[in-house]
Amino acid sequence: MLRRLSRVLLALAALAFLGYGLASNWHETTAAVGAMSPWAVLGAFAAVLLGQFFMLVAWREILAGLGTRVPLRVAGRIMFVGQLGKYIPGAVWAYAAMMDLGRDHGSPPRRTFATISLGLVVNLGVAISVAAATLGSLEAVREAWYLVLLVPVIIVCLHPKVLAWGLNLALRVARKEPLESVLPGRTVAVAVAWTALGWLVYGVHIWLLAGQADLYAVSTGAYAFAWATGILTVVVPAGVGVREGALVLVLGPIVGTPAALAVAIVSRLAFTLADAAAAGIAFLLGRHAPSSASVYADQNGAGSTALTPDRNLSGSPEA
Repeated sequence: MLRRLSRVLLALAALAFLGYGLASNWHETTAAVGAMSPWAVLGAFAAVLLGQFFMLVAWREILAGLGTRVPLRVAGRIMFVGQLGKYIPGAVWAYAAMMDLGRDHGSPPRRTFATISLGLVVNLGVAISVAAATLGSLEAVREAWYLVLLVPVIIVCLHPKVLAWGLNLALRVARKEPLESVLPGRTVAVAVAWTALGWLVYGVHIWLLAGQADLYAVSTGAYAFAWATGILTVVVPAGVGVREGALVLVLGPIVGTPAALAVAIVSRLAFTLADAAAAGIAFLLGRHAPSSASVYADQNGAGSTALTPDRNLSGSPEA
């Protein structure tokens, strides 16, 4: 009962912060939308949803590589519903919600924690790489050259052995049990590929909002740079304000500051609505999926390190 109540309160708090973010930018957002083509705004929203789907496929691939194979609709429920916690100040709420939802579907908290962390590392590495590849000639981005230094560090961290050591260290700090196996290199490669595809689609939404046919590469890099800047500012929920400022910094000299501000505001609105829509769809689809929580409880009691239901006796994921 207490667990259910805490989950409800967390969801309400997330929605409250979500509503506050919309309300505080309401007049600017409506003015920006009015100046843009409705088809461009609708297309941008669709591109964001498609990009989120590709990110979900990458996230599910990582979860499966660590040993928990779930249907896509269940992975969507864990990821999209849980990540609403990012709108609450503090970095722990999305983690807590996703770990709780993962437990309901047979994923040990340590495995969900590792999946979230690795997904974030892959996302950050791909985003910075995309920004470096597309914005290297822009003065505003060259001033942040030090971000590119993270790319080789992230590549090294994605090596299976280094990855296992780092994740187990993080799990020990979080007082969680260590992982049972190393994430296969093939899984990392597939997750990176899906994530890169997601970023290419995310670039479409900025390109449509900017309204200039020759700006696709810059638009993709601009949003990747802005997102990476926002996510590295961990004290700000969902990078609110920081992401928009970075986006204007890159696009302003090219399309003008007013147009860049309009793109940044509508982009935030598109992502906020897409987060809510994806969470709603995933909740409705995922709630009817069969849960393996009871099997997980039988084989993995509190503090147990027993094999999880989706693993064979060798400890490798089932086919």
